[in-house]
Amino acid sequence: MFPGVIHNIITDGNIAYMLIIGASLIVILSYLFSLFAKKTAVPSVILLIILGFSSKKLFSIGVTDVDLLFPLEILGIIGLMLIVLEGALDLKLSRERWPMIWKSGLIAILSLGINVFVFAFGIQYIIGNLDFLTAFIYAIPLSIISSAIVIPSVEDIEEEKKEFLIYESTLSDIFGLILFYAVINNVNTNEAAKIGFNVISNIGGTLILSVIVSYLLIVFFQKVRTQIKLFLFISVLLLLYSIGKVFHLSSLLIILVFGLILENRQIFFSGFMNRFLKESDIRRVLSDFKLLTRESAFIVRTFFFFVFGLSITIAGIFKTKVVVGAFIFMAIMFVVRWLLFKFILKRDFTPQVFIAPRGLISVLLYFAIPSEFLINDFESGILLIIILGTSIMMAWALVHYKLGKTGRLRKIAGVKNKVYRIQTRKSSEEDENSKPFKKNIV
Repeated sequence: MFPGVIHNIITDGNIAYMLIIGASLIVILSYLFSLFAKKTAVPSVILLIILGFSSKKLFSIGVTDVDLLFPLEILGIIGLMLIVLEGALDLKLSRERWPMIWKSGLIAILSLGINVFVFAFGIQYIIGNLDFLTAFIYAIPLSIISSAIVIPSVEDIEEEKKEFLIYESTLSDIFGLILFYAVINNVNTNEAAKIGFNVISNIGGTLILSVIVSYLLIVFFQKVRTQIKLFLFISVLLLLYSIGKVFHLSSLLIILVFGLILENRQIFFSGFMNRFLKESDIRRVLSDFKLLTRESAFIVRTFFFFVFGLSITIAGIFKTKVVVGAFIFMAIMFVVRWLLFKFILKRDFTPQVFIAPRGLISVLLYFAIPSEFLINDFESGILLIIILGTSIMMAWALVHYKLGKTGRLRKIAGVKNKVYRIQTRKSSEEDENSKPFKKNIV
C-alpha cells in the first residue's frame, strides 16, 4: 500500500524534487546515525546498509528497477580515496610510532596472505570442481579489511589503538589491491620470478612516484592564492588516483603517501628542503582542506553504503551451505587474527583483534573480477554474510569496549569517592576530638 502511495505522489513534473528530498533525508539520517554511533559505538555504516535495504523493500526499488552497479562502483572508488586521505591526514610519524607502524603492516600482510590461501581451499571445497586460481581470485575480496568502515568507526577509542587500526586497514586495502591486480594481470605468466619482479617493480615504482608527486603537490598547494582551491586539490588527487589505476599502479599508495607527507611536512621538508616549505601558507589552508576531505568522505560514504543496501538481495542468503560456509570463514579469520595479535602485539589488543570488517573494497573487487573467471556456483550471499557478520562483530567489540571502559571509569570514580568520604569523615572526627583540647588550653 505505502509504495503505491509514493508512486502516485511521484510524477514526471516533480521527480527531480523527490530525488532531492530523498537525498537530503539520507544525509540527515546519516548524520543522526553518526551521533548515535558516538553514543553507542554501533558503526553508522551498518545502519546505512539497513536503511538502504529497508528503502528497497518499502519503496519497491533496487537493482531490479535501477542499474546500481555502476554508481556503486563510482561511489566506491571516490569514497575509498577520500577515506584513505582522511585517515592519512590524522596520522603522525615519529620514532616512537615506528614499532606500531611495522607491526600493523606485518599483521595486515600476514592476515591477508593466510586468509586468502585458506579461503581459496574452502571455496574449492564448497563449490567443487573449481580450479585453484579462480578460487584464489574469489578469496581475495573476502580477506581484505575495509578501511572505509574501520576509519570512521574508531574515532572514539584511544589514539594509539586508533592509529594502529588506521594503518592496518589502509595497508590491508593496499596489499589486497596489489595482490588482486597482480594475479589478474599475470594470469598468463608461468614464471614465479617474473610475477615477483612485476609486483616489486609496481610497488617500488608507485612509491617513488608517490613521493615525487607529493612534494610537487605540496609546493603547488602553498602557492595557489585564489579562493577556489580545495576542490581543485581533491580533483587533482582523484585524477592521479584514476590514472594510476588505469596503468595498474597501487594508486592508494599515492594517496596515503601524500597525506602522510602533508601532515608530517616538518619531517619530510627538513634540511635544505625546508626552504621550499612555507609553513604559514600551508597551515592557513590545511584545516579547511581536512574539513573538506572529512565532509566529502562523509557524503560519499553515506551514499555508497545506502546504495549497497539497495543492491542487497536475500534470495541466496538462507541456504544452509552459504550460512555454514560464511560462518566457518569468519571463525577462521578471527582465529588467525587472534594468533597474529597474540604473537606480534602480545598484550592489550582489545578491541583491535575484533575490528576486521569487510566492506567497500570487498564489494569493489568482487565486481571487478574478470568475466573469464566468473562462476555461477559462487553464492554472493557468502560475501554479504561476511560483510554483515564482521561489521556486527566490530560493533559488538566497540560497544563492549566502551561499556567496559565506562565501567572501569565508574569503578575508579567510585573508589575515589569512597576514599574521599573516608578522608572527610576522619578529618571531621579529628576536628571534633580537637575541640575539648582547645578549650582546656584556653
